[in-house]
Amino acid sequence: MSRTIRPAARRTVAALATSLLAAGLLSACGGATSGADAGSSDPQASLADLDAALEEGGELTYWTWTPSGEAQAEAFMAEYPNVTVDVVNAGTATDEYTKLQNAIAAGSGAPDVAQIEYYALQQFAISDSLVDLNGFGLDSLEDQFTASTWAQSTVEGGLYGLPQDSGPLILMYNKDLFDEHGIDVPTTWDEYIAAARELHDADPSVYITNDAGDPGFAQPLIWQAGGHPYTVDGTTVSLDLQDEGTRRWADMWNQLLEPGLLADIPTWSDDWWKALGNDSLATIVTGAWMPGILEGSVPEGAGKWRVAPIPSYDGDPVTAENGGSSQAVVKQSENPALAAAFVRWLNSSEDSVNVFLESGGFPSTTAQLNDPDFLGAAPDYFGGQKINEVLVQASENVSTDWQYLPYQVYANSVFPDTVGQSYTERGDLNDGLLAWQDKLVSYGNAQGFTVNK
Repeated sequence: MSRTIRPAARRTVAALATSLLAAGLLSACGGATSGADAGSSDPQASLADLDAALEEGGELTYWTWTPSGEAQAEAFMAEYPNVTVDVVNAGTATDEYTKLQNAIAAGSGAPDVAQIEYYALQQFAISDSLVDLNGFGLDSLEDQFTASTWAQSTVEGGLYGLPQDSGPLILMYNKDLFDEHGIDVPTTWDEYIAAARELHDADPSVYITNDAGDPGFAQPLIWQAGGHPYTVDGTTVSLDLQDEGTRRWADMWNQLLEPGLLADIPTWSDDWWKALGNDSLATIVTGAWMPGILEGSVPEGAGKWRVAPIPSYDGDPVTAENGGSSQAVVKQSENPALAAAFVRWLNSSEDSVNVFLESGGFPSTTAQLNDPDFLGAAPDYFGGQKINEVLVQASENVSTDWQYLPYQVYANSVFPDTVGQSYTERGDLNDGLLAWQDKLVSYGNAQGFTVNK
């Protein structure tokens, strides 16, 4: 659920992008490093050394915005009383990244451990700002996590974070609205578009969903459509925002955007929350972390909402990750072994994961995903539906071959100026994607990458 409670999460993304541009993403660290190269200068320790570090104790600073952060740290300190963890909410997502980048550039002030979303992890890894956790033996934990979140936590063979949560795409729908209009829950995108027309024709105040133009929403949908717009090999980046999968999504979504079948409401805005509660939005295309947030934030929706698999193009149940975070050890840490031990406990300890689940998070750990009690939960809010069965199945259907850009934070910051114009004008998304691509090519080359298109 890490990427969710941040309605203003992208307001300062441009600041981070600007700071990276000023420094030069690659020149700031003498060129990108592969996982093996970075690991050669990283601290090395065995799992036994991590245990010894916990016994010896010390002080750690942990930057996180997850609601369970304080409670997890308290549980950790109760188990390891020789360790003190100072939990700091340095802002959500890009707010934190701006402060983290500034501290890294200054050479001081960074935390020992930082929460970093999967899409941004590569950017900090290639700038040699994070510790390769392979050097602490944490690669031995791979089987404890879903394949997709583990893949998102690795860069060029290096392990730069342990997965905290997962966000496989799902469809949440207002059952009362669908029943009222006699519409079946869509299982394909063609059916979804047809339902959008039928709902809006019957009641112009009702929309199938909202989308005001959000890169964090568009990219998982491109991923689910089989798109591979970014290919990264060291410092070589290939960009194709018109590949088959990307066009597949754009051509499908155009059928909702161009005729005005999408509510022009930004996700996480006050208007969005109101729309979810007053039955004017029929579905939410979102990550598996959303059910807990909806239940806690929209009490008037109790009993109305259900969870279903994301619509498919051709019956293939493949889905994608929408959000999610890892915890990383920052190279500025004066006690990286203790920091790595804390990260290990934070995201693999049953006690810690249970605290995370209590706050509504959706786990990346296979033990919890396969737990009968977890699978059997049937919240009254969702009409007694065993929603976790749907969510876990989605987590098993995530394609693992997606790559983000090594300057994805910047890329997301210029999405509104490019693809966003297609939303504003209700025009062809493909035109916006091409404009976005031009900016990404220019920026990447300016940062020292070799960018092909």
